[in-house]
Amino acid sequence: MSSRSKSIATSSATAPRDYECAALGGGSRGRHGAVTSPGSVPSTPVTRRVVLASLGVGALGIAVGARVQHELSRLLLPITLHDPTGLTDLLPAAGRFRIYSVTATLPHRSTAEYRLRVDGLVDTPLELSYDDLTVRLPQRSLRHDFQCVTGWRVESVPWVGVALRDILAEAGVQSTATRVRFASFDGTYTESLSLDQARRDDVIVAHSMEDAPVTREHGGPVRLYVAPMFGYKSLKWLDRIELVDHADDHGGYWEGRGYDLDAWVGHSNGGHEAPTVK
Repeated sequence: MSSRSKSIATSSATAPRDYECAALGGGSRGRHGAVTSPGSVPSTPVTRRVVLASLGVGALGIAVGARVQHELSRLLLPITLHDPTGLTDLLPAAGRFRIYSVTATLPHRSTAEYRLRVDGLVDTPLELSYDDLTVRLPQRSLRHDFQCVTGWRVESVPWVGVALRDILAEAGVQSTATRVRFASFDGTYTESLSLDQARRDDVIVAHSMEDAPVTREHGGPVRLYVAPMFGYKSLKWLDRIELVDHADDHGGYWEGRGYDLDAWVGHSNGGHEAPTVK
């Protein structure tokens, strides 16, 4: 872990668990910078035995490959979701994603019941089904690295979805709109982009990643993917897209807690990582 990663992961004032790096938003800081749900009592800390055993299994995942690592991540998820110490951030991930939680739950919505609302300063409010997003609307494929603000990176991740600009075009953006606000169906997490950022061809509403439907753990059935920015901008469990004329709550959940509004990888939050989009 880089010195930047260590400083972010251990700071109780600023350490984010961003929205791929962090499964959920909300809560307050507990000891070691861990986040607990509002009004909750922190869970029992992960024991030294569990951490050492997990490190051993993690090393096995690195040695054997991605398939073992995927199974490792699945097996460790109950531990990372209930870890108030932050120690599981140190587990080797063999190039894969890390899933954390600040509320110890993962929201769920089936593809059959899923609806994406598009409203606010638009000419035609929309309610898009999963079939709309996977079949009716034009599909866009991307392949870029995914960079977490805490320092880890997953290289060359394939994504499929609908370009956000196509959804905005179908709704009809009114002239008074200046930003696009996103809300998660976890009920807490929000994000936003400027209109110019939202209309980039590498910003999509994603339903597939790594050649499979986006899973619940990764923010499915539908999530945002903002290729050139840190992971906290790629909001999970996407519920609503709202066109607005100003940035509410500093522009997003983590922005309200000190993180950069324009979260370009390599040019924000310290600027030490290589850009994910050339």
